Amino acid sequence: MRYTRVFSDADGESHFEDVEPELVRTHVTDNFPPLLVSESIPAASAAFVSAPRGDDEPEWHNAPNRQFVVWLDGESEVQTSDGEVRRFRTGDVLLVEDTTGKGHLSRGVGESGSRVLFVRLP
Repeated sequence: MRYTRVFSDADGESHFEDVEPELVRTHVTDNFPPLLVSESIPAASAAFVSAPRGDDEPEWHNAPNRQFVVWLDGESEVQTSDGEVRRFRTGDVLLVEDTTGKGHLSRGVGESGSRVLFVRLP
């Protein structure tokens, strides 16, 4: 299990980083077998978003706040200011933390739009 992170370095350039959270065998309840669970991450709010095809953000922009973006369906491309482009599809998770610096570009790809879940972090 892993997610991708977008962050800004000290010079304001944005970059991708692959993160694999540590999972620990944990009993959630007495009546359920143990699960592999990561450390809990506090969240401030969540919102479902439906973006129609062609609903791109053609300008460089920063994340409005730290947040996870979870693709429920559809596809998007994200480009960091260092030039790297990655495609995110159903089931992918992106943590955007580039709230300062040059930011990133986002664009929808594929035949239809995408539906995502934004989970805002404090």
